Formats: sequence, C-alpha cells, structure tokens
Amino acid sequence: MLALPGAAVAIQAAVSFILIIGLYHLARAMQLGGDVRIRDEAHARELADAAISGFAPQDIALDRARIGALLRDANGRVLVLRRHGSHFAARLLPDHAGVRLDRQFLTLTPGEPRFGTITLELGPEAQAWAASLRRLGDRA
Repeated sequence: MLALPGAAVAIQAAVSFILIIGLYHLARAMQLGGDVRIRDEAHARELADAAISGFAPQDIALDRARIGALLRDANGRVLVLRRHGSHFAARLLPDHAGVRLDRQFLTLTPGEPRFGTITLELGPEAQAWAASLRRLGDRA
C-alpha cells in the first residue's frame, strides 16, 4: 500500500533531524570541538600545573589570540603552552635554539617534532621574552 509515499519521506526526514539534534547535544555535553582558548593567567597556571605537576609560573605571557602562552618559573624554566585540538599541549624549552623574533611575534620550536612550531603574538612583550630566552641552556 503506497498511498502516502510523501508522508514516509517526511517522517524519515523528521527522525533524521531529531537524531542530528540529539548528536549535537551529546557532543556539547561531552565538550567536544568548540573554540578552546586560554581564558586568563589563572587558566594558564592551571594548564601548566596539569602538564608539569608543581610548575609554579612567576611570569606569564599570553598570545593575543589566547591559543598559546609562555610561562617562566622561579628556576628559570620556560614552558610553552599551545592549543592542540580541544586541549592544550605543553613543553619545556630546553634552550633558545628554536626561538625567532619578528617584531611582536615570537616563533618557538621546542625541538620535538610532534609538538611542532608555534608563533605567539605577544605584543610589546615579545622582545623582552626573546631577550630572556637567549639565556636558556646557560643554566647547567
């Protein structure tokens, strides 16, 4: 009995729409995707402590877009934070070999291929950070 083929198509479309909305809400509840940014210095501190337990930054420089940050602790260690998907990755900078300054942009390559290179827009702070990073590796 094919009296209402249009009704069957409409029902199928409605069920598909409801399932799509359900998947959207499930993804939101699981906090998947989205535009993840470092909210503020306190958030950067939390991310640093999660990456390296006990890392207590004294100096913090946030990227203008809040996708990365530089953090220095009392021992002079510098941690680089960068967005990696919907999370953040962190690495200690071993030396200044992978540091490049271009006006207000600081490009960092920690030396680990999986971490990659990140360019941070630090504004006027970029020059001061670049100068201080030249001393990395001298503390042995």
